Amino acid sequence: MLERIRLERLKDKVTTAEEAVKLIEDGMVVGSSGFTKAGDSKVVLPALAERAKTENIKITLMTGASLGHGTDGKLAEAGALKKRMPFQVDPVLRSKINSGEVLFIDQHLSESAELLHNKNLPDVDIAVIEVAYIDRDGSIIPTTSVGNSVTFASLAKKVILEINTSIPEDVYGIHDIYQAEDYPHRNVIPIVAPWNKIGRKTIPLNPDKVAAIVFTDKHDSPADIAEPDAKTSAIAKHILEFFEEEVRLGHLTDRLLPIQAGIGKVANAVLTGFKHSNFYDLTMFSEVLQDSTFDLIDAGKLSFASASSVTVSQACYERVFGNLQRYRDKFVLRPQNISNTPGLIRRLGIIAINTAIEFDIYGNVNSTHIGGTKIMNGIGGSGDFARNAYLSIFVTQAASKENKISHILPMVSHTDHTEHDVDILVTDIGLADLRGLAPRERAQKIIDNCVHPDYKEELQSYFDRACQRGGHTPHLLEESFSWHIRFNETGSMKKA
Repeated sequence: MLERIRLERLKDKVTTAEEAVKLIEDGMVVGSSGFTKAGDSKVVLPALAERAKTENIKITLMTGASLGHGTDGKLAEAGALKKRMPFQVDPVLRSKINSGEVLFIDQHLSESAELLHNKNLPDVDIAVIEVAYIDRDGSIIPTTSVGNSVTFASLAKKVILEINTSIPEDVYGIHDIYQAEDYPHRNVIPIVAPWNKIGRKTIPLNPDKVAAIVFTDKHDSPADIAEPDAKTSAIAKHILEFFEEEVRLGHLTDRLLPIQAGIGKVANAVLTGFKHSNFYDLTMFSEVLQDSTFDLIDAGKLSFASASSVTVSQACYERVFGNLQRYRDKFVLRPQNISNTPGLIRRLGIIAINTAIEFDIYGNVNSTHIGGTKIMNGIGGSGDFARNAYLSIFVTQAASKENKISHILPMVSHTDHTEHDVDILVTDIGLADLRGLAPRERAQKIIDNCVHPDYKEELQSYFDRACQRGGHTPHLLEESFSWHIRFNETGSMKKA
């Protein structure tokens, strides 16, 4: 194992997770690697959760995105978290956030590193970063994600490294590590295609910062891959038919433009649908690479993918990392303030496909809150892409819970993406192309194409009566949240 420490003077830093975690003190700001359960701390943060069961210690924890192995939940349950940012998916942590026991900052994923470099957030006291090995110059080779690790390595006062021996050392070279200059001296980021590599293969790190090194051999938490069902397949079909029409009209070619797809079963269904389409030589410029990404590579449909992490099932993990030479020239992993930077998204003309919890008749999208008050996961990178994409597409099922919940409403209970950032809305019922439409036109298009039949008549009535009252964006404010209120009182949005 010591062969993975190629800088001789760091070998005496090797210790146990239990000893390393003693470096973390109450009130500290901790930055950890990890992006959508990939490349995260496998032993140090869990050891902190164990320590917090018997010792009063609370930290502010920053990561790239969500952590795997239930680590967020373990930390929350042990009372070790004072504040968390910028994204999470853990049900235990979610409950603690919604009860007010843990403070949560829901940030665009492109912004966390920027705020740290601009000193708009507290300094990072200690970073915990998973690596494949330490190079001779002290620089570090990330594993299955990059996330915010470059920034944490640069700005943290001390660093704990977790060397994961389950990661093959030939992971070297799949990362493109580029750090933009601080303001006011920032330069153009010279990426003009997803496959452009502009940085170095390792994360620079001052060896004097390394306070402890811990070895682990644990794999990432495997992604939960759900097979496409009737609804997700219908959504995928609508999107693919839309793309085919865009090609027929001459707006796109059969190669489309670089695709971004949020994580989850809908995105997976859409990407899987490309396998049996006429599209070819596709590219991705996204945040996360899922099973469907590598399935498309194997099918000869996808030529290159850029992201910040690889989050896949166990079978796909073994296929990719057990045969890395086959895939290494097909994908690249970057820092998330590069993968999600607005300027590149606009320059490359990204087609962004993200998931909504609900949207309203004018196209405003809620992607984070249940009932307007309870956080689900977070905005993630959807806002980075929606505002700047060539095409901003949001998808959701028309109705759920035995059709007791409509996901198209008079007014969203929380707004993450305004109507100005939304081009296309898709449900299993149909697709609404909102480009070039005024608010009243948008509303009618959405009602006609996306609403579940059980709710269509009532939503049309709401809109018609609102139009009689007038306004550029007609609403009946006394009724606009009545569907949410009805659900809270009766368990169904349907009228009795």
